[in-house]
Amino acid sequence: MRILIVKTSSLGDLFHALPAVHLLKTGLNAEIDWVVNSGYVPLVKCFTDVDRVIPFPRNSLRTNLKSFLSDLRKDKYDLVVDLQGLLKSALIARAARSHKRIGPSFHREFAYLFYDHVAAERNKERHAVDENLDVLRFLELPAAPVQFPVAFPPPEFVGQTSPLKVLLSPCSRHAAKNWPVERFAAVGKVLHEKNGAMLYISGVPEDSEVCKKLMELLPPGSAHNLCGKTSLVELGGVLQAMALVITVDSGPMHMAAATGTPTLAIFGPTDPLRVGPFGPQHRVLRNTGVASYSKDDLQSILGVSVEAAISTAEEMLEQKPEK
Repeated sequence: MRILIVKTSSLGDLFHALPAVHLLKTGLNAEIDWVVNSGYVPLVKCFTDVDRVIPFPRNSLRTNLKSFLSDLRKDKYDLVVDLQGLLKSALIARAARSHKRIGPSFHREFAYLFYDHVAAERNKERHAVDENLDVLRFLELPAAPVQFPVAFPPPEFVGQTSPLKVLLSPCSRHAAKNWPVERFAAVGKVLHEKNGAMLYISGVPEDSEVCKKLMELLPPGSAHNLCGKTSLVELGGVLQAMALVITVDSGPMHMAAATGTPTLAIFGPTDPLRVGPFGPQHRVLRNTGVASYSKDDLQSILGVSVEAAISTAEEMLEQKPEK
């Protein structure tokens, strides 16, 4: 059996889809092709269940549409599963050579018009991973433990002699999700001086000023600034080598959780029930004194204290063998 997955973005959402894709492959003994935005192709090639990655040229569609459609229609599929749920992804699913197309419960933009089936009724009161698993229930495949089959190449570390490695990821794309850099520094300082942790800082090039400031606030020799110095695949290798990742709600948070590395996530207005790190080894800190959250609320995340983050991080390090 051959299945086409349409999930073009974003970083965290790709990992949310991974358990469903794994169970489709194992439950139906299937070969898996995956359509994804061109920039994420190297990442999806690290998903061990995927046999072929089809790049979607989002930024050059007008000039590359013909070649994309040729690539998409190269094989005939027994099943196409759209896990994006947008008009664009539904049109991709419709363009593929198949007689059966399933869309997600969370579809938008009239995408359902291009599906043969919708996997389930809409239910947003659950984690995004569980939403993607609707397709397994629709196909009446047996339930199985959630897994994130991904393999990143191991990193080459500066400061590799330190047995305890902790990564600080202080930035997201939305200001309301960002915990003050001074608080990240305070947590990192304690973990270095009291627990002997070597600290690593990650971010994309746009985060360089924040990460530079964090580096300056930490004790000399306690940290390595990897901001802008790793590809997504290289970052995956770094994350899986950590004893602990401390982060805000971001794509790297989902990457870290998927690698199995214990992840301490500091949340503001976004809902960890839906988009928190998935798995029992992870922890979320959130201000519980807020009556209702707004996506533009810059204050709620300030209710998470440095002391709470330090105590939770130390508990997690005690429970996890050092890497």
